[in-house]
Amino acid sequence: MDSFCISFRVHRCCFLISSTYALSLTPVAMSVEELIPPNNPHFQFYSILIRTALVVSTLLVGLSVPFFGLVMSLIGSMLTMFVSLILPSACFLSIKRGRVTRSQVALCVAVIVAGLVSSALGSYSAMSEIIKELLA
Repeated sequence: MDSFCISFRVHRCCFLISSTYALSLTPVAMSVEELIPPNNPHFQFYSILIRTALVVSTLLVGLSVPFFGLVMSLIGSMLTMFVSLILPSACFLSIKRGRVTRSQVALCVAVIVAGLVSSALGSYSAMSEIIKELLA
């Protein structure tokens, strides 16, 4: 492998991690920033302080909780499938209750079942890794 390919992969990995973290942290920071009056002359300073405190608190939680990666894997396997597959399909069926075709219902049910199966497998995998680490 040439050095360009390796550096591209490292750059892509770092970009994905940082952008995902920033996207998930921004709504929390914005909701805390709403408590500051907008005409405050130090609004930008407080905003930077809030975001820095959130990042530091995330770092402290990550360092203090044992098996943090495995716990996040468990939470992610449950919630990600729920939010990305199960909930949208269920909401679509709920909103369009009487106006959906049989094929749409079948497709939504298939997506919901796939989400439930994926969530169960991911949760089982994460739980088995947590138990393995606890027993070791």
